[in-house]
Amino acid sequence: MLDFQAILQEIEIEIQPYLTQGKIASYIPELSMVEPTSFAMSLMTVDGQSYHVGAHHKRFSIQSISKLFTLTMAISLVDEKIWERIGKEPSGSPFNSLVQLEYENGIPRNPFINAGALVVTDVILNELKDAQKSVLNFIRTLAEKEDINFDFSVAKSEALTGFRNRAMADFMKSFGNLHHEPSRVLDAYFHHCSIAMSTQELCKAGMYLANRGVQPWLSEPILTQRQTKRMNALMLTCGTYDAVGEFAYRVGLPAKSGVGGGILACLPGNFSICVWSPRLSEKGNSVAGAKALELFTTKTKMSIF
Repeated sequence: MLDFQAILQEIEIEIQPYLTQGKIASYIPELSMVEPTSFAMSLMTVDGQSYHVGAHHKRFSIQSISKLFTLTMAISLVDEKIWERIGKEPSGSPFNSLVQLEYENGIPRNPFINAGALVVTDVILNELKDAQKSVLNFIRTLAEKEDINFDFSVAKSEALTGFRNRAMADFMKSFGNLHHEPSRVLDAYFHHCSIAMSTQELCKAGMYLANRGVQPWLSEPILTQRQTKRMNALMLTCGTYDAVGEFAYRVGLPAKSGVGGGILACLPGNFSICVWSPRLSEKGNSVAGAKALELFTTKTKMSIF
């Protein structure tokens, strides 16, 4: 039987040279306030065992990892109808690119790029009216932590600098692919990205992705097995921006990253794993985080491949 705690401790030592590589996402000014060499890693198995190293209690802005939870909500609300408005293919372009929206008539390539997440937020607004509170409450339920909250300073910082996101929203509205006012969709989206969680909390919140759609401590499944399979497929092919091929090659797990430096991944049937280190590669993924996950799957020989 593998000693997961010992393996995480080995990785924490081996990862040290990577903590100074990459750059913090300073284009959202509030994100640059974080300690740049921070590191945390958490693992939770489907039978409820937890293992942690580093600053695993420290909360950070989850940014695009929130797209996992908003997409989960949207799929649970409208199921396959969501794919009438969003694609399922890797973008091959930066997460904030407007280029594809032009020649694909306002249909985002997938739900994990910014344009796709804006449509997902619009779907939640259609069904639940309050996209901010409903998503926050959903995440609190998944993590069993009622004090998880928005980082309002990050949300404000994003709103002040989110010119590309505003352009995407207006552009998709012109094609009829946003049903609500762009300003309302953007406000909810910026708040979703600002939610602050620790690796320990994210790991727990993402357990349903490793456990066929079931959070063991909740009475009802979050997603069906079919829906969970498809979520994991989308994570593998679209979850780490336009570095998905490299990430699948080196790590071999379905994952979703965020420019706050977090990466949440899972091995279906086995575990949920989360890592945080704020310095990013040019593609927007945590340098040390991706390396830590590569070391984990190498040492344990546990991946989907």
